[in-house]
Amino acid sequence: MSDTATASSRTLVGTGLIAVAVAAAATTLVAAVGRSAGITLVVGEAPIPLSGFALLTGISSTAGLLLSAVLNRTTAHPRGLFVRITVGLTGLSLIPDLVVQASGPTKVLLMLTHIVAATIVIPMIAGRLPA
Repeated sequence: MSDTATASSRTLVGTGLIAVAVAAAATTLVAAVGRSAGITLVVGEAPIPLSGFALLTGISSTAGLLLSAVLNRTTAHPRGLFVRITVGLTGLSLIPDLVVQASGPTKVLLMLTHIVAATIVIPMIAGRLPA
């Protein structure tokens, strides 16, 4: 591995980890604001703790970062492919929120957290990938 490739990988991972942290904080904030506005964070009969938003955002965003690293090493044009895949996955991630047993406002809030995370993570990571 050349020094340039190593620096590029470090930059990608560093930016990606910042994106993960920012997205986790942002989705937790969105959920907290929704809860303070009277939207319940109950799915089925189980309440979702605010920490659950940070945890799941962190896990899914880290998966996106891992995807970007694989694409960076295996494809000629990783940026476009990363954006297409992650936008598609974000769309698919909304489906469970539509069918889950929860109030309408709760479903909308859950979907909003997915969109907030994606609007933070996708551009930050994609910006570090070669076109």
